[in-house]
Amino acid sequence: GVGLALCRRLLEEDGRIHLCIACRNTQKSEATRDLILATHPAAQVSTVEVDLGNLASVLRVARELRCRFQRLDFVYLNAGIMPNPHVNFKALWHGLLTGKVLHMLTTAEGIMTQTDRLNGDGLQEVFATNLFGHFILVRQLESLLCGNEKPSRLIWTSSSNARESAFSLSDYQHAKGQESYSSSKYATDLTSVVLNRKFNKQGLYSSVVCPGLVMSNMTYRILPVFLWKLLMPVMWLIRFFAKTYTLTPYNGAEAHVWLFKQKPEYLDALVKYHSCTSGLGKSYVEPRKIDVDEETAEKFYQKLLELEKQTLERYSDLLD
Repeated sequence: GVGLALCRRLLEEDGRIHLCIACRNTQKSEATRDLILATHPAAQVSTVEVDLGNLASVLRVARELRCRFQRLDFVYLNAGIMPNPHVNFKALWHGLLTGKVLHMLTTAEGIMTQTDRLNGDGLQEVFATNLFGHFILVRQLESLLCGNEKPSRLIWTSSSNARESAFSLSDYQHAKGQESYSSSKYATDLTSVVLNRKFNKQGLYSSVVCPGLVMSNMTYRILPVFLWKLLMPVMWLIRFFAKTYTLTPYNGAEAHVWLFKQKPEYLDALVKYHSCTSGLGKSYVEPRKIDVDEETAEKFYQKLLELEKQTLERYSDLLD
């Protein structure tokens, strides 16, 4: 997916960097490392195992990273799940009749639902994996991210599906709705905005990107593979009208790589950077204002801190 494409592209930009790739299981980590080394045999690539939906796993990997490294220059927060996705074909047909189908196809607004569940920590699984696990990881790695000679960067993978209408402060884990993915990505945008306000003076900067519609393992779970194959010619045509149909992981990583080359002091904290691809296949980055209320972002951040305190009490043996 985008993560593997990003690793390869970062090494094309600077072969001197040390990549540390994080996957949910050791076999996948090593397989990914082998794929990277096959095209970049001289690269420095290490691995760690972490399940972002499991707080004990997050705390263990944070402790391991603190032992391994003195600083982290970039942390790409790219893990995400979309369990049991369903397409609302009735809503899609309605969008076709009302002229809103292109908007719906580029944002999945109104046509994508998920069935969420509680994880082993008693948290909603999508919220825990897509946001809270990342948040705890960042909090645990502050000593490696703040106060360095050069700025450190957080780059979150958000989505054009991040919508305020799917998010509620009173139900920020989205236990009562069916758009948990959209809610978690909007929560990601809120979190990034607040982190900049809290940590820029300590040399830590946060940005959000949208990879566009990428054909990956996550996408293939939405519809049967044979149906995607039938739809691919249509999707290539749609790209002439919908520039966020990046389709390939390489194109989807465009904004991630672009941010790697930017000075964070000059970036707008209220902008999401979208990977785009023209109808003729040219990749570029388009900045768009994030639709967030900064007061809501601050209130949500306080709720995250409260939840952090509550949940970490049971893991005192994994805390320094």
